[in-house]
Amino acid sequence: MDRFHLHLLSDSTGETLENIAKAALAQYDGVENVVKHFWPMVRSESHLDRIMIDVAANPGLVLFTLVNRDTRRKLENRCRALGLPAVAALDAVSDALSTMLGQEAKARPGRQHAMDAAYFARVDAIQFTIAHDDGINAQNWEEADIVLAGVSRTSKTPTSIYLANRGYKTANIPIVPESPPPPILFTLKHPMVIGLVTSAERLVQVRRNRLLSLNQSPDTDYVDEEKVKLEVAHARRMFADNGWPVLDVTRRSIEETAAAIINLFNERELQRAESS
Repeated sequence: MDRFHLHLLSDSTGETLENIAKAALAQYDGVENVVKHFWPMVRSESHLDRIMIDVAANPGLVLFTLVNRDTRRKLENRCRALGLPAVAALDAVSDALSTMLGQEAKARPGRQHAMDAAYFARVDAIQFTIAHDDGINAQNWEEADIVLAGVSRTSKTPTSIYLANRGYKTANIPIVPESPPPPILFTLKHPMVIGLVTSAERLVQVRRNRLLSLNQSPDTDYVDEEKVKLEVAHARRMFADNGWPVLDVTRRSIEETAAAIINLFNERELQRAESS
């Protein structure tokens, strides 16, 4: 496919629009040549005028989330004059919500990023998660929402950070046969402890790549397949003995793993609420 230009215009950070474009593009093959032009914080007609110069020079699909009626009308008119499609990414959802709720949208840019209680709770979750990475500060784990346990290189840290950005205080602990975890792990009441596992073959591959990236020898027990199998088996036994739910992350992205964890967490919270 020839080079394809995609223009993303938002009157806020553009995070929502970028995620929509990413999700849509993932459904098509051969889109490696897509060139994204990212235009956040578009809140004036003068800013739009500058953007349209680039749009005219690199014609393509225009996706936008603009709540100001005058700005979006000008964008649509300019795109129409250039013969380019302009798609309002959230209009269908907003129209359906207006019908269901019986009210008009407030048309305030970036309202989803308001510094409300939920925002500060998310900041608090991020700070907690960073301070409780890789088994640190175990004495505070009871304050966590989720504790992830798993052998080395099962994506505990990036998954924890992703969950923190969703507002969940998350700690994580590496499971090493030669170094038992602190006893508090087995007595936690509030957090949900979840075990992360992966196939030994995949784990060896990931660990070997990690060592190579650090210019270290890939010939150690850390990547010995038989020892890695024993390590994974040890972790699985620990998870089973304690009745912790287990997720196999072998073929899961960080986002998919986090979504499964959130689902498990919400199910447990629902069960607790129903039994109380």
